[in-house]
Amino acid sequence: MFYDLNVPWTPNSLDLQRTISFLSELGYSTLALAHTLSGKLPPTITSPIPRPLPFPTPKNLRLLQRCTLTLSDPSQNHRLAALTNAYDILAIRPTTEKALMQACQTLDCDLISIDLTVRHPYHFKHKTLHAALQRGIKFEICYAPGVVASDSMARRNLISNATQLIRATRGRGIVISSEASKAVGCRGPWDVINLTTVWGLGQERGREAVDREARSVVVQAEMKRRSFRGVIDVVYGGERPEPKGAKEDTTAAKQGENEKRKAEAISGGREKADQLEAPISKREQKRRAKKARLEANEHNSVAPEVVAPELTAPDNPHVTRM
Repeated sequence: MFYDLNVPWTPNSLDLQRTISFLSELGYSTLALAHTLSGKLPPTITSPIPRPLPFPTPKNLRLLQRCTLTLSDPSQNHRLAALTNAYDILAIRPTTEKALMQACQTLDCDLISIDLTVRHPYHFKHKTLHAALQRGIKFEICYAPGVVASDSMARRNLISNATQLIRATRGRGIVISSEASKAVGCRGPWDVINLTTVWGLGQERGREAVDREARSVVVQAEMKRRSFRGVIDVVYGGERPEPKGAKEDTTAAKQGENEKRKAEAISGGREKADQLEAPISKREQKRRAKKARLEANEHNSVAPEVVAPELTAPDNPHVTRM
C-alpha cells in the first residue's frame, strides 16, 4: 500500500480528477487532498473539500482531507485544535527558523512540510529535528515542485535541501509526497524510491517513506481525533462473557430441559400410538368375550371349603354312649 499525502485541492475538478485517477493507476491506495491556509484564520473553520467529491473516483482508493498551515509568526495563536477536528491530517509549513523550532518542540501537528525549492538562510540541526521525531512528528519532502519546475535553481535547491534534511534526521521519519497540482507532475512509487537514493536515502528507507512512515501519519492522526489524548481508543470488543459457574449451570439446565422434552415426546408418542391402534375385529371380540366368561365360571366354581366342628358329648359319667 502506497500513500501520497499531499495532492493540492483546487476548485477545478477536471485537473483534480485527472490527477487522482492517474495516481490510482500508478499504484497509490491512499491520497490526501491538501487545502493550504495562511495568515489569520476565519472564526469558523470548516473544510471546503466536499465529501464525496463531485466526480467519480476509483473504488479502492481512500481519500483524506489535509490542511497545510503556513506558519511564519511563532507568537500567533493558530487554533490548531480546531483545525485538527476539521481535517484528517494537519501539516505545518514553517517559513522561518523560529517557526521551525516551535513546530518541532511545542506545536501539535502530524507533519512538518518544508518548502525545499527555495534557499533557506539557516541549516537543519539534528537536535531541533530530533525533538519532533521523539514526539512522533514526521518530515515531508515534496518532489513535484522541483521536478516539474522550469527553473533549474528550484531543482538544485530541492536536491540540496533534501540531502541536508535526510542527513539531519539520520534518514528517519521521512515522508515523500508529490504536491502535484496536475497529473504531469506525478511519479510512480518505485520512481520515487529511486529518486530518494539520489538524495542519499537508502532504497529500504525510501520504500518506508511512501509506505510505512506515511501510514503511521494517517493512523496517528486518526488516533488523535478518536481516542482519549491519543492513547486510549474505545472499540467494540463483543459481549461480556458469562462466569464459568453460571455457564455450566446454564448448560446443565439446558440439558435437563432437552431430556425432559425428549421424555415428553416419547410418552406422548406412545399415547398417540395407543390411540391410533387398529380397531378390533368381531371375531376377536367374540374370542375375548368367551375367554372372559370361562374365567368367570372357573372363579365361581371354586368355593372355599368349610370345616364343620365335631360334635362331642360332655364328659358325664352318668351318660352312657350308644
